[in-house]
Parts: sequence; C-alpha cells; structure tokens
Amino acid sequence: MRAPLVIILLGLFLLWGCKNENETPGIEERNEVKEIGSLTKAGRIEDFLEKSPNEPKLYNSQAVLSFYEENDFAPIWNNRKLREELYRNIENAEDEGLFFEDYHGEALKDLLSSIDSNSKAENDYLELLLTDSFLRLSEDLATGKLNPKELYQIWGTPLNQIDPTGLLNKAISEEDIQKALDSVRPDHIVYHGLKKALRQFKRFGIEEDSATQIGSGKLIRPGESDERMRSVAQRLSELGYFKGEPDSVKTNYNEEVQEAVKAFQQEHGLQVDALLGNSTIQNLNLTRRDRYHQIIVNLERWRWYPRDLGEHYIIINIPDYRLSVVKNRDTIRSHRIMVGTQVRKTPVFSDQVQYIVYNPTWTIPPTIKKNDVIPGVKRDPAYLRKRGLRIYDSQGSTVDPSTVDWSSSKPLSYTYRQHPGASNPLGMVKIIYPNEYMIYLHDTPSKDLFEKNARAQSSGCVRVQDALGLARYILSDQEKYDDKKIEEIIQSGKTTEIPVTQDVRVHHFYWTAINEKDTIRFIDDIYNLDKNLWERLKPEN
Repeated sequence: MRAPLVIILLGLFLLWGCKNENETPGIEERNEVKEIGSLTKAGRIEDFLEKSPNEPKLYNSQAVLSFYEENDFAPIWNNRKLREELYRNIENAEDEGLFFEDYHGEALKDLLSSIDSNSKAENDYLELLLTDSFLRLSEDLATGKLNPKELYQIWGTPLNQIDPTGLLNKAISEEDIQKALDSVRPDHIVYHGLKKALRQFKRFGIEEDSATQIGSGKLIRPGESDERMRSVAQRLSELGYFKGEPDSVKTNYNEEVQEAVKAFQQEHGLQVDALLGNSTIQNLNLTRRDRYHQIIVNLERWRWYPRDLGEHYIIINIPDYRLSVVKNRDTIRSHRIMVGTQVRKTPVFSDQVQYIVYNPTWTIPPTIKKNDVIPGVKRDPAYLRKRGLRIYDSQGSTVDPSTVDWSSSKPLSYTYRQHPGASNPLGMVKIIYPNEYMIYLHDTPSKDLFEKNARAQSSGCVRVQDALGLARYILSDQEKYDDKKIEEIIQSGKTTEIPVTQDVRVHHFYWTAINEKDTIRFIDDIYNLDKNLWERLKPEN
C-alpha cells in the first residue's frame, strides 16, 4: 500500500518560550505522532478538497496535488523542524513587505495551536495548507506577487524563474526550510536596507498624531500670499522641517517657510526652487502610512529584478537621477543623469555594454521623428537646417527636403540624422548596450541641466554628467585607448566606434525609497507608479 498522506502533526512548542495568559498564544508541541491514512491517492485528495467545508481554499490545488503525486502521497509536515520554520517565515512575512494573511496565516495558527484536538479531516487539511503556503510564499519571494510585464509597457527585465515544488523537495531532503526560502530572496544591499527601514517604521509606528493635508490650487511663489500657507507651515512642522510657529505664518510665503520647503525638496529629489507646485504639495501630503506603503511597493519591485546583477555593472535608479558603477559590491563611480519625461519614460531593463562611439551622429528615434521632426518641418521649412539634420532614404542616399511631400506618409519612411558637432544632442560620446527600446547612455551639450534636481527631461535615453569620464573608465582595460588617444579621436571629429572588452552590464531600475546611513530617504515618484502598485498589492479586506 502507498504511504498515508497525512500524519497527525506534533504540537509545536511556544515559539518564544512560556507566555502568560495575557500574551498572544504560541504554537505548542504536546502530543506524539499518530498516522492518518485518509488521503492515499489523487482522487481522494481531489474529493477531499471538493467536499471539505474548510476555509480558506488552497491557492493552487493543482500544484499541491501534483506535488503529492510526485512524492507517492507521503506526508511531509510531520517533521517538527520543517513546519516550525515555515510557520515562522509566514509569521515574519511583513518583514519582507508581504502579508501574513496571504499564506493561510490565521488558519495555520488555529490548526497548529489545536493540533491535539483536531479531527482527522482537519489534520489532512493542515498538511495540504502547509504545502500550499510554502509554494506560494517561495514564489512570491522569488518573483514578486505581481507580474510587472502585465502592469507596465516600460518593463523589459526578464521575470525570475523558480520551481516551487522542486524547492520544497530540496528543503525536505535537506531538512531546511529556512535555507530554501533564503535562496530565493533578493540579496541586494538596497533590498536589505528597505527591510531595515520597514522594521524602523513598525517600531516607531506608521500612524501620525496629526497629518495636515494641503489643498490643491495654483502655484505659490516665494513672497506671495495664499490661504494654504498656514497648512503648509503646519505640515512642514509635523515633518520636522519648519521650526517656527505655524500659527504665526498666516498667508504670506515668507523666507523661513521657503527654507523649510527647500530642505524638504532637497531630501526628496524635487527641484529645489521653493516653488509650491503640485509635485511638492503631493509629497508633503504623504503620511507615514503612505511612506510605509511606499517601502512595501519598493520591496516588491526588488523581487522583480534579476538576482545576479553581475560582478561589474552600471545601475541606474531612474527617479533618483543617479547612475552608479559597482564592482565586486563596491560603488566606485557615481554620476548625475537625466531620464525620460512622463510622456517618454525611460524603460526598466538590463543589458550588456558592447561598444562606445565618439563623435556620434544622432539618428532620430521613431517617436521623435513622428511627434517632433515631421510636425516641425510642416510648421517651419527651415526646421531641418536650423538643427543640422539631414534626410536619407532606404538606400542611404541623401534626400533634398524641398522635394518631399510633407503632407504624405513618405516622410515617415526616411532616416533623419544629425552629424557630429557642438550642437549634437548626444554630445561627444554615447555608450551602447543594444536593446529593443533603442536606449543608451550619452553626453549632452546642455550640461547646465545637471544642476537641477528634477531631471526627467530626455526622450527616454539617459544623459550622463561627465559621460566622457564614464566612457574612459569602461575602456580603461585597453591600454591603447589612454587619455591622449581618446583626445585625438575627439579632436578628429570623426565618428569612431570602439568595442568594449570589459564585462559590464547595465541595469535600469526604478525605486523610490532607500535606506542611507540608518535614515530612510524617499524619492519623488516621477512616473506616479507607487500608489497604483500599492492598490494592487494590499491584502483584500
């Protein structure tokens, strides 16, 4: 006969030692194991699940059934160590930004606490619930609760892969649930920092005694009067930026409040201009609970990112306008960047640096060609000349703009290119990692724009401050391309392509919270992704 499916579970001892009657009851180990042989084949499991009045239902009954079929219907949770480790991870799911209730938390707590008095059917049910919980928890830790490719057009990072049943089999054979779950969690410093920030929020509380909300309205400039100014001062005081007396502010936007606003803008990646516009007011209105949700949202995103970023990589945090070069887990370079606008977002993806181009030409991307260049020529026949743009047909031959019927569809078939020069939008260098989005890193002639805090101003590509320095670093393993040689290439004005021989990956990521020096820093959600993601993540009431 096949081995019985379920063995009555040993009671679990109190997880935190003895507790008095006023404390939360633990899961206590009390009885010897007794076998239950009620579910010994697939049909019996299906019949049990169909007729069982128990709630909640399994999340993936087919996966659970397949697991037991592959294991000859042998029970697995009679091993005390295994079930204790699994339940402990479910209890601590909030430390990962996940939710106890998503993994049958309450049902497991009740069934494990009453194991000595459970019926045979209840212990059968407990066996199946534990398996179902492991499968879901391991998958959520490895790949996230949601699929970003179903949420965002700008998401190109491949989904992480996991075999939950294979992982459970390994955990059983090694008798180590903790090791199995740890193997699929993200292990990046930012993820660990976010978990630390989440614990800090829980420790100090996510509710505010007061959270003044500032009403919407027109832009408020320094020195102007507005009825909302007392609310602004009050909110800045609650957040610790304004040290004065809010009641004394009245309606005037004075210098003391301006300095507090600028300090807030600086810490949240906003344009530091003391202007009270929609973005600044929206960030001021976010409460501690909102910020707590923001951390949870960012933990979810990190579960979407590749586990192995490589030993040597460039990581771009889009909303923070920051590029860092990481080698052997140390950040060795950092650059300010500009990213795509709300309309032309910089996508999230990963790829490999392949070559660098000095004195690049700029081939107009399809979106800019359609939305900017062709309409521009229709408005002004001198548009192309003023911008140094030339037109080429499919054979690479030059096209005379005066011969083109700009009201037809023909202009869409042409290639538009700007040759090297001081006004070229790509500046002196571009760094290429071929991808479906036609995105790359590049220099820019408009270097003064890097001094602004809000830098979502490109058409999707990433403009880099000191792009020449970054390019030289990437070529530093090739001795022939020393500073003198690179300068000769630049001065020649000729477009020169140099293959990259170092193994350098590029990761475009998006996170709006980070733990720095034991302080959580929140970053402006420039593409307004956080709120919608929280609505999809939060547990159902």
